[in-house]
Amino acid sequence: MTSLTAFTVLVVLVGLERLAELVVSKRNAAWSMQHGGRESGQGHYPVMVVLHTGFLVAMLVEAWVRRPDVPGALAWSMLALVLAAQALRWWCIAALGRRWNTRVIVVPGLPPVTGGPYRFLSHPNYVAVVVEGVALPMVHACWITALVFTVANAALLTVRIRVEDAALATLPPAAPAARPAGPVDA
Repeated sequence: MTSLTAFTVLVVLVGLERLAELVVSKRNAAWSMQHGGRESGQGHYPVMVVLHTGFLVAMLVEAWVRRPDVPGALAWSMLALVLAAQALRWWCIAALGRRWNTRVIVVPGLPPVTGGPYRFLSHPNYVAVVVEGVALPMVHACWITALVFTVANAALLTVRIRVEDAALATLPPAAPAARPAGPVDA
C-alpha cells in the first residue's frame, strides 16, 4: 500500500468516526432537549459543519493533486498526534456523557461537568480539534489544508467558545470538591 493510499484510508476512517460522533450527538441532543435543554449559537453551526466536512475533502484533494514527498518521521509523529487527539476527544465525550453533542445545548439545573479532562481545561475538545486540524493533514504533508483550516477554525472557535461560555454561565455552579475526612483546620 502506498503512503497516499494509506493516508486516504486514514482520512476515510476519521470521516467514519465523525459519522459515529454524529449518531451519538443526535441521540444526546434529543435527550438534552427532552430534559428542557436550550440551544444557543445555531447560526454558526452550519458553518462548522461545512468547515469540518471541507477539511476532510480538502486534505484528500491536496494529497492527490500535490502528491508531496512525506518524510517518515513527519508522518509517524503526526499520526501519533492524531491518535492522541482522538483519545482526548473520546475522553471528553465520555466525561460529558449524555450531555455531549456537536451543538451548544445546556440543560437548566445541571451544573457544568468538572470531571475528566474538564478538571484541567475549560474546552478540552477544542484542544483535540486544533491538534487534529494540524496533525491529520500533516500526516501526508498537506500543509495548505493544515494552514487554511487552522486559520478558519480559529475564527470559528472564537465565536463558538464565546457562545458556549455564555450558555454555560446560565448553569448553577459545580458543587465544590469534597474535602477528605480529617482534623478541622485551625
